[in-house]
Amino acid sequence: MTRVLVVEDDPQLVRALVINMQARRYGVDAAPDGATALRLAAAHRPDVVMLDLGLPDMDGVDVIRALRGWTRVPILVLSARQASDEKVAALDAGADDYVTKPFSMDELMARLRAAVRRTEDTPLAPETTVVETDGFTIDLLAKKVVRDGHDVRLTPTEWHLLEILVTNPGRLITQKQLLQEVWGVSQSNKTNYLRVYMAQLRRKLEADPSHPRHLVTEPGMGYRFEG
Repeated sequence: MTRVLVVEDDPQLVRALVINMQARRYGVDAAPDGATALRLAAAHRPDVVMLDLGLPDMDGVDVIRALRGWTRVPILVLSARQASDEKVAALDAGADDYVTKPFSMDELMARLRAAVRRTEDTPLAPETTVVETDGFTIDLLAKKVVRDGHDVRLTPTEWHLLEILVTNPGRLITQKQLLQEVWGVSQSNKTNYLRVYMAQLRRKLEADPSHPRHLVTEPGMGYRFEG
């Protein structure tokens, strides 16, 4: 049984979440504050954490950071905070997804299923050297990309971006993370760099660059690779 830890101080919402998840055969623990959440997470090792950012004892972003100190469990943020910088802060701290309140229960359950699927999908093993899609093949060891039987020439920067994304399949990598990794901390606000290089990668790799299937944008947040 998949176990979900719900961290939320609104008892009515907790009750609705518990009822909906138990009806779908999830095991559920609930915590009304950050301290209880961290204690329950350590004791019960949940498969997914659903976390409100506005907790009575600490900010949800601090809970994310504390969890990320020892676990890679998927963290799904539920929050009334709609500002882009709030979302990015939570994602940069290590959250995997962000759902803005109010939300439909059907959408939330779909996001939960996706989070569970990502944990079940085997991540790239250290010895994995080749990533294949229906349109192109990436050889990580040889630093080589082949599309339609032809080598694709990538610049070192394009390669670095692609490598980060394909070695984290299905995971949202924030703009800040990519900028810091590829260009360094001092360039972490130069989102125009990313747009230019991602557009170049799509032109070289995607069948329809304006509707990418593999190098997907999460508007205002970052990018993810779908195999």
